[in-house]
Parts: sequence; structure tokens; C-alpha cells
Amino acid sequence: MPRLRKLSGKELITILQGFGFEIVKVEGSHHKLRRTVDEKRQTLHVPVHGSKPLSTGILSAIYKQARTYISEEDLRDHFYAD
Repeated sequence: MPRLRKLSGKELITILQGFGFEIVKVEGSHHKLRRTVDEKRQTLHVPVHGSKPLSTGILSAIYKQARTYISEEDLRDHFYAD
């Protein structure tokens, strides 16, 4: 069974920026990322605590949210180590 990679918030933001998301707001340790596709806003929130890896629960939740905007084929290699 594939396992989630250990990713920090910074690494995750870099991955999402590769899909066209931009940081639009930072409140404390939470970064709001947004992109617009076909005149529809797509928003994701990512916690950043330095280079500390995100918990698997948070990473899994962000993955599920991102799948509503980005195909699973494109995301899977970034989030899972086979």
C-alpha cells in the first residue's frame, strides 16, 4: 500500500505553486493559496511550521481537498511514495 510522503508546509506550497496556486494571504502559520480556473476561485489552506513535516492527517486532508481541483494522476506522485 502506498505511503504518504513526509512533506513540510513549505514543500507542499512549492508543489501547489507548480499547479498555478499563489499565496494570497498569510495569517500566523496558515497560508491561503488560490488560483482561478474558468472564472472560478479554487482555494486551499496550508499550515507552515518551518521545515517541520505536516502530520499525515493534515496532509491527507489537503490532498483530498486538492483532488477536487487537480486530477489524482497529477497529484499522486507528489504526495505518495510507492
